[in-house]
Amino acid sequence: MNIFNVLSLLGGLAMFLYGMRMMGDALKESSSGTLKKVMGKVTNTPIKAFFLGLLMTAIIQSSTATIVITSGLVGAGIISVHQSLGIIIGANVGTTVTGQIIRLLDLNGDSTSILQLFKPSTLAPLALIIGIVMIMSGRPKRMKNVGQIAIGFGILFSGLMNMTGAVSTLTETGIVEKLFSGLGENPLIGYLIGAGVAFVLQSSSATIGVLQAFSISGQLTFGAIYAVLVGIYLGDCVTTAIVCNIGAKPDAKRVGVVNILFNLSETVLILTVVNILHKAGLLDSIWSQTINSGGIANTNTVFNLSCALLMLPFVGVYERISSKLVKDEPVAESPYSEKINALNPVFFSTPALAFNACYEILQEMFQLANTNMSRSFDLLVNYNEETADAITLDEGHLDVLTDKVSNYLVQISGHISAPYHLELMNYYYNIITEFERLGDHATNIMEIAADMKQNELCFSETALEELKVCRELIESILSYAGEAFYRCNAAAAQHIEPLEEVVDDLVNALKQNHLDRLRNGRCSILAGIEFLNLLSDVERISDICSNVGVATVARVTPEMRHEVHDYVSMLHSGNNESFNKEYREAHDRYFSLLNAIPTAEAAADGGASQKGM
Repeated sequence: MNIFNVLSLLGGLAMFLYGMRMMGDALKESSSGTLKKVMGKVTNTPIKAFFLGLLMTAIIQSSTATIVITSGLVGAGIISVHQSLGIIIGANVGTTVTGQIIRLLDLNGDSTSILQLFKPSTLAPLALIIGIVMIMSGRPKRMKNVGQIAIGFGILFSGLMNMTGAVSTLTETGIVEKLFSGLGENPLIGYLIGAGVAFVLQSSSATIGVLQAFSISGQLTFGAIYAVLVGIYLGDCVTTAIVCNIGAKPDAKRVGVVNILFNLSETVLILTVVNILHKAGLLDSIWSQTINSGGIANTNTVFNLSCALLMLPFVGVYERISSKLVKDEPVAESPYSEKINALNPVFFSTPALAFNACYEILQEMFQLANTNMSRSFDLLVNYNEETADAITLDEGHLDVLTDKVSNYLVQISGHISAPYHLELMNYYYNIITEFERLGDHATNIMEIAADMKQNELCFSETALEELKVCRELIESILSYAGEAFYRCNAAAAQHIEPLEEVVDDLVNALKQNHLDRLRNGRCSILAGIEFLNLLSDVERISDICSNVGVATVARVTPEMRHEVHDYVSMLHSGNNESFNKEYREAHDRYFSLLNAIPTAEAAADGGASQKGM
């Protein structure tokens, strides 16, 4: 043996771990959106939750990922701790699927046998070829995800073959025999080795894969590896529990605690039963028998499945113990606590879930801003303190949500690299700013109404009728902006720009009408100033909606992302017939409403013109 054998072994391990990570990340990316929807609908039946956890872990190839996602969903209030219990146990069984895939190492077949197709030496290059073709084909993002899965699969098996080759060389030196000899008589050492390696590698599947690679030496026996397997379960669940506790709420932490409790129970049960059976001589036939990759995979599956079936009826006990170990925090007063809790760092490894949490808060932000906008316009007609207080309270909520989601997006940025995710992050970051500004302008209108109330000013009937037309147009634009964002609807977004142009025309007309009233002595200077300030806010609101619309169109149409300014200029240049038609129709509609307003004030209004407009 020399340093090159060790380098070959470590290099193979590095390829194996990277392939597993790459394959798992791509699987999570392609399935995490569906994953959340399915997990969110899970019932209180532990059996159904068990199969859900098993299936999802088999799909994304990581029990840690499944349990961490479950923890995040519990913290977000999407599922309860009780619903998560079956998922946790199912996830521990689902992780055995990886070992069953790796057992393909044991396949033997000559060049003419169909089994030759399933040997790692055939699957690895085949998967790599398929993967690179899919990635380089320029096909849609989903196709590239499948390509990354195939590439990860190929790298995983290439690393596995590299490891087995290095182990074969090391076997000749007797190192492997010395490493594993005696473990059958001292299960505690095997248990600690399994736990330690799993904790370092942060993956039970990877650790068992390494063990399967060592089985090529022919030195491993059931008596030597059973305690190692059990130790792996504990080492992996400790890592999971640590991740579940990062910035988590009590219920989310309980998910990690339940996982540890289950694996501790599994440890005690397996070690007790195996040692009793061994002492009774019932395992003599397999105790010292050489175990191969398939045998390790089968042993792992039997251990996990048996313990799951035995302990599934006792999930309620785990729930009660976890509740005693993790105390509840004081109930938060914010009505948006659950949405904020969904901004959980555990979702960084599954960006689709992280961005979905941001999306749901952005929906709340737009709703808050839109509601405050309606309230503030109401105050211009009928001012009352209760409505003003409600606007101020919700503006505070809006500011908190803005800070939370902005900070979360900054944290996400260090965990993503895919172009799609980077574009989505930039889109959301821009939208946050626009929605927060909408809320600010609603507050500005409220303050105008408050100032007029305090100074005993009022708008004339003509001015109020004009503002009614203006409000109808603004509410139409806001409706399109909401539809554009909620559904990423480019068609709705394209309705905004012609209406924004009409707002500019309408504001100019209202300013001219205001100046006419001022010259005719039907408007006080103080009320007129407030009217102009109000028109300025209206114009800014339409500009914000325009920004939301343009950003949405750019997101839906990738080729426009670097030509946004040219796109807007083209629309306003008069060269787009669809834009021109919608602009003319909207202009005619709202100006006909404006022109229908009487231009002369009633005599009573004229007498009050010294205090109003």
